[in-house]
Amino acid sequence: MTTGSADLPAPNVSRAGRNLPAAIGVGVVLGGAVLLALLTVRHVFIGIVAIAVAVATWELVGALKRGAGIDVALWPVLVGGQAMVWLSWPFGRDGLLTGFVVTILACLLWRLRGGVEGYLRDASASVFTAAYVPLFAAFAAMLVVPADGAARVLCFMILVVSSDTGGYIAGVLFGKHPMAPVISPKKSWEGFCGSVVAGVVAGALTVHFMLGGEIWQGVLFGVAIVATATLGDLVESVIKRDLGVKDMGTLLPGHGGLMDRMDSLLPSAVVSWLLLRLFVPA
Repeated sequence: MTTGSADLPAPNVSRAGRNLPAAIGVGVVLGGAVLLALLTVRHVFIGIVAIAVAVATWELVGALKRGAGIDVALWPVLVGGQAMVWLSWPFGRDGLLTGFVVTILACLLWRLRGGVEGYLRDASASVFTAAYVPLFAAFAAMLVVPADGAARVLCFMILVVSSDTGGYIAGVLFGKHPMAPVISPKKSWEGFCGSVVAGVVAGALTVHFMLGGEIWQGVLFGVAIVATATLGDLVESVIKRDLGVKDMGTLLPGHGGLMDRMDSLLPSAVVSWLLLRLFVPA
């Protein structure tokens, strides 16, 4: 949800700093893959989440190493991340919590091999990585498990995309007042208002027509997802600025790394699962 304007953009680069043709193409391909899975065999979406978790974890671990020399316990986090996602399918929260706790224990033991120096730094970063990527992402996997899981995932995805798109358009067109100039100079309050409008409309429509919920529930859902999507975007911006890196990776043309596209999705997955479970019990 980048917003604002600055110097004259390079060819194919928007005022918000994106290579729009590449970004749109990548977005269409990724969205198409998710939609195909949801409309055919919805549980394939869990596999997509698992792959995304592995790639995003790898990118975050690499950025922590490049930017600050932090040695995350890579293999325990990678293997534990897969355990969290896949255990959350048959066992729900219990499976997810078990996978997370075992992953933390494995990280603490793994880092002992490196000795005393930097242990607390590396172990803390390992715990953070395990929580930030696979733990949060597993809530997206749990969304698809109920009989109406495809609709739940679509509500979640549509809300995040609407927030991002509404903020992007409003920010580019009207952005004048920086929201967090030190953290994310291109993000504006006008863009945030655009996110709120788009999120509320999308939330009301999707929750009511796709899940049979009340309009007011969709409005609250939309506001909550705009808040978490914005928070996720700001948190990743803080991390990248702290590490001194522009992007987490280079996998996706026009987007950076996969982790750069999952920033708003991760915290939103948690809130989506909680609120949809409350508003529309499976």
